[in-house]
Amino acid sequence: MSERTVVLGVSGSIAAYKAVDLASKLTQAGIKVRVVMTEAATKLVGEASFRAITGLPVSTSMFELTNPFSIEHISLSEAADVFVIAPCTANVMAKLANGLADDLLTCTALATRAPILIAPAMHTAMWENPATQANLATLKERGARIVGPAVGRLASGGFGAGRFVPVEDVIDAIRQILGRDGDLKGRRIVVTAGGTQEPLDPVRFLGNRSSGKMGYAVAEVARDRGASVTLISAPSSLRRPTGIRVVEVRTAVEMRDAVEEATTSTDALIMAAAVADLRPAQGPANEKIKKRDLLGNDAQDQANDTIRKTEDGLTLELARTPDILAETDGPYVRVGFAAETADVLENARKKLVSKRLDLIVANDVSATDAGFGSDDNRCVLIDAEGSEELGLLPKIDVAHRILDRTVAALERR
Repeated sequence: MSERTVVLGVSGSIAAYKAVDLASKLTQAGIKVRVVMTEAATKLVGEASFRAITGLPVSTSMFELTNPFSIEHISLSEAADVFVIAPCTANVMAKLANGLADDLLTCTALATRAPILIAPAMHTAMWENPATQANLATLKERGARIVGPAVGRLASGGFGAGRFVPVEDVIDAIRQILGRDGDLKGRRIVVTAGGTQEPLDPVRFLGNRSSGKMGYAVAEVARDRGASVTLISAPSSLRRPTGIRVVEVRTAVEMRDAVEEATTSTDALIMAAAVADLRPAQGPANEKIKKRDLLGNDAQDQANDTIRKTEDGLTLELARTPDILAETDGPYVRVGFAAETADVLENARKKLVSKRLDLIVANDVSATDAGFGSDDNRCVLIDAEGSEELGLLPKIDVAHRILDRTVAALERR
């Protein structure tokens, strides 16, 4: 993301204040942000906010002589690696669709050869108007990327489509555009993430503490490096990333079936999910298991088949879930994870061999500063060539290191 330039067009939607947050997050990511505002936008949010955040001048007029980019709008259009209009009003969409260029923002849009990303924001009635929808279709046909709008509460107090999407969704789309020619361009990557859950009854399950952060980071980095990504996600509270096909599953069997389907056409499978190894042998109860059924003394209070009362207490019979990695087989690169609490490297190397993996990522999940639920991880990458120990790193950085090894494995195929 560093050394890239985003030209951010801000139009006169009430959501214009959210563009300040967008500019801030892009700047923090190392991107140079050049802001172009319509006159209407300046009535809703101040130029000084953008200038303070980006450290760069804000362009608002074709004839602002103090700004070197104001008269020569071509300079702005050529500086852009991607031109983002967020928020984009119905008025600006109409101008873009019809080739009108009566202010600096639309002149820049008409002149640029960079990809154009549009994040619409307007009242539902304006969004659903046939004229707006026709303009939307025209812009898509010409190659503009559209993100949003979202459905939700509007500034008018109403509810419907037209709300500005979360800033993170816009950033995801920008990352995908900037990485379209990365080292995974044209590659198809399948990633699993999160901890599977094996239900005991409608409200309880056997599972683990995996948050899914590592798998989601791998999926997002693969997207940012140009790959077409399928993310098979066990239950997770994480935001579903934009530009990635997400398949939601719950149990190990559901994940196995989803992996089997997704890998019929893939270049690499990265199994970052923490799959629950055990499930109730008798299957889950159809209704919530009541405490009185398990602890009561009445002869009529019989526990169900999932959990049985015995003379010694309660018995839950368990069975193994599918070993997904062991069942996969194909010409694609296969990457596994070894979440261990003891003999980490020894157990990981055994898994590397027994499951015929190209790479295994070993980590000690008993650590309190890394692993499950943390934003950081401390791993060892192991393949046939040897091992590489990674110190404590953000999971996004670990994901890049994993994909570096994945790219190398793909090139050896």
